[in-house]
Amino acid sequence: MTISVLRPKDPQIPSDAGTSNERELRLLARVARQDRDAFHDLYYIYHRRLSRFISRLTSRHDLIEEVINDTLWTVWKKAGEFRAASQVSTWILGIAYRQALTSLRRANTHSLVDDPARDQLMAEDVQATNELREWLDEALDQLPLEQRTVIELTYYLGHSCEEIATIMGCPVNTVKTRMFYARRKLKSTLAPQTGE
Repeated sequence: MTISVLRPKDPQIPSDAGTSNERELRLLARVARQDRDAFHDLYYIYHRRLSRFISRLTSRHDLIEEVINDTLWTVWKKAGEFRAASQVSTWILGIAYRQALTSLRRANTHSLVDDPARDQLMAEDVQATNELREWLDEALDQLPLEQRTVIELTYYLGHSCEEIATIMGCPVNTVKTRMFYARRKLKSTLAPQTGE
């Protein structure tokens, strides 16, 4: 199946069908039975979310699409292996994170590049001045990839430390340590610019 040619359609899930995770669990169970309609619905739910997440790691559109396709292909093949030890979103973002690391290594790039599309996405998520946004981008660019990812999963996508640990495949204490050092570095980088 070629994922890149799929066109998202409105998912056929009633709004009163339970929590988001319950609906996604039902979709994933259908995907495990090779139900293409369920896969289309899951694709529709996750394509934009994955695009936003991966665009925080790289601005290369070819890599973003490659990671999304690889992630959703893995979901298609391994849906039957999901054991509900975490939320569906945590499982899928974990796959995306590992796929992104693989693609970034393969492309031999670990840095973010200035990208107007990324700035526009950030403007949707963070209501701040252009100047503050530029300072924040510059400060985030200075963080190591693991620390930057922890910050973005927490503040941009709203995940808990436990979910981030699952996504990144590391202990919760490692997530907390990365968060501590990332915040400290961001504070030291931003303090002179903000006067605080």
